[in-house]
Amino acid sequence: MTSGDLDLALSVHLFEDVDLTGATVVDGFPSVGLVSTICANYLIDLLELDQVGILDSPRFPTVSIIREGEPMFPVRVYAGKGLCVFVSEFQPDEGLVRGIAETLLSFAHEHGCSRVVSPEGMVTDEEEEDAVKVYGFASTPAARERLRDAELERFDNGIITGVSGVLLALGKRDGFETVSLLAEANPSYPDARASAHAIEAMDLFLGEVDIDVEPLYTEAENIERTLRHMQKQAGKGASRSPSDHPMYG
Repeated sequence: MTSGDLDLALSVHLFEDVDLTGATVVDGFPSVGLVSTICANYLIDLLELDQVGILDSPRFPTVSIIREGEPMFPVRVYAGKGLCVFVSEFQPDEGLVRGIAETLLSFAHEHGCSRVVSPEGMVTDEEEEDAVKVYGFASTPAARERLRDAELERFDNGIITGVSGVLLALGKRDGFETVSLLAEANPSYPDARASAHAIEAMDLFLGEVDIDVEPLYTEAENIERTLRHMQKQAGKGASRSPSDHPMYG
């Protein structure tokens, strides 16, 4: 194996055997307004999902996330209640994006999961909560029909970047259901309110998991403050420059 191969190596390590047949995989890598990360963490806490593994790579940031005195890996995997959530507080560098998307899709295939969903943020200058729109995109005709049934907004032409964008393309290629739910979010800060709208859209689309988003609206300010603090702390401790490990966009 060459050093280049080593740098790009991505692998999922499960701590235990877990039956994920029919589960929905949730992509929780950071996006605009940290929408993906907030959604993923909220689902983990609300549904009391268990950590079942990690996603590892030599290219990931050289840090540990500390929560209640326990070190946590930069990318964790949680499962339960028909969901399998991949979550991270770190935006992967551009060279890892396709590999992460391929790894998530391969994992979903191997474990008999039904789909991959990416709750994302998209840039907006709108400040009013009731003006937030969520747009839905899917790789298969059946999923697009369910998005229409859920009455989610759509636009016909544009570009979706990052892990979510690659997942849509790979899902189209493989005939596997991948879905992006893009909530209008402010890119200047962690936008918990936009995240609540994204989760509401996911709840409408899935129709399988009862997700109460009211606590997320209520705690939005505290969540945003906590994530800002984590960003600052991780930035101070990083051994590489921000350009090597961009965080949060």
